[in-house]
Formats: sequence, C-alpha cells, structure tokens
Amino acid sequence: MFRFFTITACFVILIIACQSDSRKTAVDPQRFEAALAADSVQLLDVRTPKEFQAGHLENALQADWTNQAEFKERISHLDKSKPVFVYCGTGNRSASAGDLLIAQGFTVTEMNGGFNAWKAANKPIVQLPNEMPVSLTEYKVLTNLSPVVLVDIGADWCPPCKKMEPVLETLGKDLRDNFKLVKIDAGIQTDLMRKVGAEQIPTFIIYKNGIETWRKVGIVGIEELKYNLQ
Repeated sequence: MFRFFTITACFVILIIACQSDSRKTAVDPQRFEAALAADSVQLLDVRTPKEFQAGHLENALQADWTNQAEFKERISHLDKSKPVFVYCGTGNRSASAGDLLIAQGFTVTEMNGGFNAWKAANKPIVQLPNEMPVSLTEYKVLTNLSPVVLVDIGADWCPPCKKMEPVLETLGKDLRDNFKLVKIDAGIQTDLMRKVGAEQIPTFIIYKNGIETWRKVGIVGIEELKYNLQ
C-alpha cells in the first residue's frame, strides 16, 4: 500500500510539472523578437525602474520583480488569455517571475540571456525621452489651465495605466470640454511625484479652480471619475 501511494504521488507531481513546463518556454533573442510580432503578445520587463529607463524593448510593460508588492499588483492587470513574454537583465529574475506568472494561470515565454543577450545580438532598444522635469510651479500652472483639471500620473509601461487608457478616452468623449486632462509621465517626473505625494501609479488627481478636490490610486471606474469631475 505504501509503495502504491508513493508511486501515485510521484506520478501526480510529474503530471503537474509537465503541465507547468508546457506553459513555460525559453527562447533565444532572435526567436523572442520574431514572436513579439503577434498582436496578442504581452511583453513584460521585470527589471528595476532605473534599468528600464536606461533602455528596454519597445512596447514593454514594467513590473519590478525585486518589489514584490508592486510586481503582484501590476501583473494582476495582465490578460491571462494572452501569452506573456518576460525578460530581465540576464535571465535569473525572469525565470522566477515566470514561475509566479504560471502559478497564476499565465502562459510564459522567457528570453535566454535576458536584456544583455538582446543587446549583444544588436537588437533594437528604446529609452525614455529626455523630457525636461516639471517644477512644482509649472505643475500649479497646469492645474489651473481650466476650471476643472484631471491629472493622470502614469506611464505607457505601467499595466494598470494601460488598462485605464480606454476609460480616459471615453471620458474625454463623454464630457468633452468640461475638463482638461493633464498627463504626467511617471518615468520622468519622479521628483514632481514626490513633491505632490504620488507614491504609486496610476494616480489620478482632480483640481477645481486650482484646488485639489479628489485623489485616487489605481484603477478607477468611469462613473466615479464623472461624478468627481462634476
């Protein structure tokens, strides 16, 4: 009986391992690049913000593996019906991140050698634009551009920020000229974020006649935005 139980348990573990492996693959930079041409791919950079800012793959989302709270929050906004292509600096962090993504139901492809291998293969790299920092004085001018101003502090590489894009687009169409939208790039305006107390992204702040009347971090429904913009 004990022997039968042991064999059965090992068989179950083997099945689970095979299922996990079937949802996780690792490829070289050339195959990784070719696969990114598909529209359904979600590209995830799990390096730190500083590494990401110095250079990253085009259209990559960013979630820092070393900041577990942030990482788990950001990947919660990814689409489990679409594959996730993940990379880090050398492949170590992306391997760990890939295991967590698989445990949460994603299909994962890692890049062998990570960003270093991508650069060594002379693949294209993009950097954040050299945008001038916005001072607090300039920020106050922006918040007075209209009687009602909605400030969106976010970034193109932030998963929940990307999820909010269609909401903001619909909001602009529905309310038209009733408010002014001001977008602040969190990847560049880090000093301004600290000064206005925005510790996470996306952060949404509403100003009426230059005075802050409402603030919220994370995903916001369109009805809540409309209500607070009135």
